[in-house]
Amino acid sequence: MDGGADPIPAIVAEVAEITDLVRRFRLVRQDGGPLPAFEAGAHVTAAFGDGTRSWRNAYSLMGPLSDRSHYLISVRRDDEGNGGSLFLHGAVGAGFELEISPPVQGFALDLSAGRHLLLAGGIGIAPLMAQAEALAARGADFELHYKARTSDRAAYRMELHARHGARMHSYCGDLGQELDIPALLAAQPPGTHLYLCGPEGMIERVGEDAAALAWPPERIHVERFLVETAGEPFAVVLAASGRTVAVGADQSLLQALEAAGIAMPFVCRGGACGRCETGVLACEGEILHRDCWLDAAGRAAGRRIMPCVSRFRGRRLLLDL
Repeated sequence: MDGGADPIPAIVAEVAEITDLVRRFRLVRQDGGPLPAFEAGAHVTAAFGDGTRSWRNAYSLMGPLSDRSHYLISVRRDDEGNGGSLFLHGAVGAGFELEISPPVQGFALDLSAGRHLLLAGGIGIAPLMAQAEALAARGADFELHYKARTSDRAAYRMELHARHGARMHSYCGDLGQELDIPALLAAQPPGTHLYLCGPEGMIERVGEDAAALAWPPERIHVERFLVETAGEPFAVVLAASGRTVAVGADQSLLQALEAAGIAMPFVCRGGACGRCETGVLACEGEILHRDCWLDAAGRAAGRRIMPCVSRFRGRRLLLDL
């Protein structure tokens, strides 16, 4: 798990329904010992299954930052996803056993910044809750802005208002509340860092607005989720053995390689970190790039693929594996 780190046998200690789409899971070690410490913005990869099918999904750690007895994660039910969230919502309760990776940091706070602007959309609030808690504990200058379609599905909204007071701002479509992102970005003092987690469309719009206002890219920190990995079935050939690995419609290439016994490095499983980047030796067709790691030139060259999210359409894809 996560680049060779030993997995941690864990158990679900409690499940709480936060909204009709979001459940919070409290995870503890099976041996009752302390869990590894982590910093705000970290995530774990959870490995679980039902005996016939297995999943490995990454989940942001919400906290607690100062209590190593348990981890908290939130899972939004996704009826069109890979099935992992449906299983967790429909079949998992207290006592369910699973494995988790040690925490991995891919969305860290830059504590040298003079001000921090946290911007969440939907379940993207999860990692920002830990970041807001860490900043509040340090007495740092920050604001948290949280956008949701409806107030009844804005998970943790009232809890965050109570915890952070005037530093917490929420915008719910059913209440007629709109977030003016260009105005919000323009109002920030020099040196502010932006932390953004939400749907891909929101991330793209905020990125465009920030670029138009000449925000330096190094002051923009992004965590992505809900990258679509399903699609038409295809197959790849492994150069070292000549073996063919089939990828199902509801599998990612990474999942298919793992199921075939191929040890693959990974961290985010969402096309953002670059850890699983794999060489392509021959491509008779089209690589369907869905990652945000490769740049335009890298995609056009057709010599690399991110198996956690990207797919292939064509006659033959030969991997450097």
